[in-house]
Amino acid sequence: MEFTVHLFASLKENAGTNQIQVVVDKPATVAALLEKISTQYPALRSTTRNILVSVNHKFAVPSQTISSSDEIALFPPVSGG
Repeated sequence: MEFTVHLFASLKENAGTNQIQVVVDKPATVAALLEKISTQYPALRSTTRNILVSVNHKFAVPSQTISSSDEIALFPPVSGG
């Protein structure tokens, strides 16, 4: 399955683009997608453990199943005070 993944903030800067294409075997999960991203996009490898994943505008857990029609976005961790 092929996914278009939207990147924001420092992830966008590290990748040099605002979206990437990732191919994941079925059944695809958020965890499998992140694993593929870390191997295909070395500039993002150090951040894949701590990022927030949104699937169809809702935050997702690693075990969540995803389909190619889903809108997927990655966000770096947010902190502040």
